[in-house]
Amino acid sequence: MLRSDRDPHAAGRLPLHRGDRPQPPGKTRQTIGLLLVLGVVLVCFWLVDARWGRLIEAPPILADYFELMAQGVFQNPVEDPTVGYWQRAFDLMLESLYMAWIGTMIGALLSFPLAFLAAENVAPKPVVFVTRQFLNAIRAIPELIFAIAIMLPIFGLGPLAGALALGVGSVGTLGKLTSEVIEGTDRGPVEAARASGAGFLATLRWSIVPQALPETIAFWLYRFEINIRAGAVLGVLGAGGIGSILSDLFRVRAWDRIGITLLVIIVVTVIIDQISARVRNRIIQGPGVSARSTQLQPVTGPAAA
Repeated sequence: MLRSDRDPHAAGRLPLHRGDRPQPPGKTRQTIGLLLVLGVVLVCFWLVDARWGRLIEAPPILADYFELMAQGVFQNPVEDPTVGYWQRAFDLMLESLYMAWIGTMIGALLSFPLAFLAAENVAPKPVVFVTRQFLNAIRAIPELIFAIAIMLPIFGLGPLAGALALGVGSVGTLGKLTSEVIEGTDRGPVEAARASGAGFLATLRWSIVPQALPETIAFWLYRFEINIRAGAVLGVLGAGGIGSILSDLFRVRAWDRIGITLLVIIVVTVIIDQISARVRNRIIQGPGVSARSTQLQPVTGPAAA
């Protein structure tokens, strides 16, 4: 029986008198919900049928791998053949960045007009329905399938196939996010444009695009970060970039070169992430406003009492 069923005040059947303290809400439902979630998690662990006992062996094995990779990282980087390893890793990482950037640009150019067709406040309902299903279908197919089934047979092994696969794969996500931004725009500028006699395209250009563009560009930058990581995975299939060398190195167990390659991936990814975050914040918040300054501050003074 729930506590609200036992307590007439909590159930709202009797009014509270002056000086009565309201009873805290019951935790029965939350407790039952947590137990159900815990039960589902335990069932999932059991269905996986993994050898969980080997987790105890994982720390020493990982320590051995890290030691082997560290031997390559801490070698003198200006001596042969280590200098060649570093140069090769940076060249292929740069190729991965090219793939991710071209793929993001393709996705942005294709998704932007599709987003207007998928927005309910712009396009008719039949057009919105068809466009959304098209974007859903693209989102449901991983970039790996685009690369293996479509791009590699046409363009062959290389960065071009990887960039095109990333571009097509980006259309679904960017189109959906951009359409939601368009639907959330303020109607005031739209009504003002119509009242001044602007046509349909002029209304889109001068009232909706200026509102939606900052968040849309932020989504493009975020997708660029995702495409960097996805491009590394596509490289394992022969699409070029840093993933291609990782596949070869793991095949021959060259742990020293694997350590160098992973360190290059981590450092470049962190740098790109920091730059992208600052640019996104600059676009959305405006100049002179940092993300830290917009954080919620703790309430102090009499209001906090």
